[in-house]
Amino acid sequence: MTMTQWFIFFLILQVIHFAGTWKLYVKAGRQAWEAIIPIYNAVILMKIINRPKWWVILLFIPIINLIMFPVVWVETIRSFGRHNKADTWLVVLTLGLYIFYINYATDVNYIEERSLKPRTATGEWISSILFAVVAATLVHTYFIQPYVIPTSSLEKTLLVGDFLFVSKFHYGARTPMTTVSLPMVHDTIPKLGIKSYVHENDANKAENSLLNKLQLPYFRLPGFQDVKRNEIVVFNWPADTVEQFFKHTNKKIRKPIDKKSNYVKRCVGIPGDSLEIKDGYIYINGERTVLPERAKPQFTYFAKVKQGSNINPQYMYERYGVTDPIFPQQNGIYAFTALTEDAADQLKNNPNIESIQRYVEPKPETNQGVFPGAPQFAWNQDQFGPIYIPKKGQTIDISLETLPLYKKIIEEYEGNELKVSGNQILINGKTTTQYTFNQDYYWMMGDNRHRSEDSRFWGYVPEDHIVGKPVFVWMSWDSNASGLDKIRWERLFTTVNGDGKPVSYFKYFVILLVGYLIFAEIRKRKKKKA
Repeated sequence: MTMTQWFIFFLILQVIHFAGTWKLYVKAGRQAWEAIIPIYNAVILMKIINRPKWWVILLFIPIINLIMFPVVWVETIRSFGRHNKADTWLVVLTLGLYIFYINYATDVNYIEERSLKPRTATGEWISSILFAVVAATLVHTYFIQPYVIPTSSLEKTLLVGDFLFVSKFHYGARTPMTTVSLPMVHDTIPKLGIKSYVHENDANKAENSLLNKLQLPYFRLPGFQDVKRNEIVVFNWPADTVEQFFKHTNKKIRKPIDKKSNYVKRCVGIPGDSLEIKDGYIYINGERTVLPERAKPQFTYFAKVKQGSNINPQYMYERYGVTDPIFPQQNGIYAFTALTEDAADQLKNNPNIESIQRYVEPKPETNQGVFPGAPQFAWNQDQFGPIYIPKKGQTIDISLETLPLYKKIIEEYEGNELKVSGNQILINGKTTTQYTFNQDYYWMMGDNRHRSEDSRFWGYVPEDHIVGKPVFVWMSWDSNASGLDKIRWERLFTTVNGDGKPVSYFKYFVILLVGYLIFAEIRKRKKKKA
């Protein structure tokens, strides 16, 4: 749905609300017209049901409001003496329409001073759980989201087993787009292996289904900063169309944007940049990019070991930080798939190493399966581009030669109908040689250059796919260690960005936590004495 369609939908809801509640407003001592004024009617309703005015804010926050609406429906009928289970189930299952019956077909009385305390232990338990879910969903969706690093694509900066807190407010929180889904669960229900959301967008692309029409349009709240070049960013993987992700289906699933898999990479190119990769090094606008101090790009190196010598993986890990597998080749050659340049220089001085050389893929004669997957672009992961990263509002010339670079943007990301007829390009039925972008795009890459599935293979990341900015590591778990050594203590509560070696703030966190617990205990004892 577009913003205009949602506005019309909102006005229709106001009319429905007025039609179903105006008599109840009057019985509560209010005026009938107060039930139809948008927002104001919600404030008055909070007074009628004796709930705080700030609940109105929750009614306008996407996803949170889907939890709050049933609560308000139940509170409304209870304010007019309808407390039994049958009434509660009817108002919830009819999506609030049961209030029409109470409004027109019953003679109810308003209970002005009703008790807000649940009448049963079960009711109290449900109430506590419900508002815990509301609070957690609010924080998770609009402020901070936990995230775990599953792969080594950013090794040396972020390690496999790092647990991050990702800020939603730095770039501006993106409001949810999928309305019918379980709160605080991403795309799959844990243990069950089934979708956590309801959406009919599979291989048949049922875009006109009712459920798809209930998708919210993309909207992002104001943030504190734009995505900066070379920052680490969490985003929804644009190419997330899978066939085997969910256990109970073999269909090809095309996920909604906010339910696509979360990826974390470094944003090496921002809107308006011209990007090129030469011999594995990134060039932005013609100049070789300078990465932050904490960024440690890794490449594949081939090392020739002296005759009679062996490679000890544990020693290589402890001495040179080699975390990925070491593959033996022929004639005493070993392939190191994730070695930094500094580590490679140190390895040259190892008495068991005869020589070491960084592997660079030569420029191919034909396409090697990288973006955009067209034969006229003979690129690979080490020799790529130049390529323009689209900027919102920028108009470019397009031709049959360059169309593969922007085809997915025009069709999928920006929702146009694209056809090629002979030598002509038609967008929404009109012949054109130009295209103006509707949103910004980014280029994401892993620091582990030869072991990262990134923009080199699936292209641009649209602005509406940006999730947030990792701010600090709150836990780091080394699955290869044992006992307490599994916890990387030096990484606990370290910041993701910044200069110099990461510093752990774990001890300060512990001090604050202990101080708070002592304060809470003293306060509790004082209340008991009072």
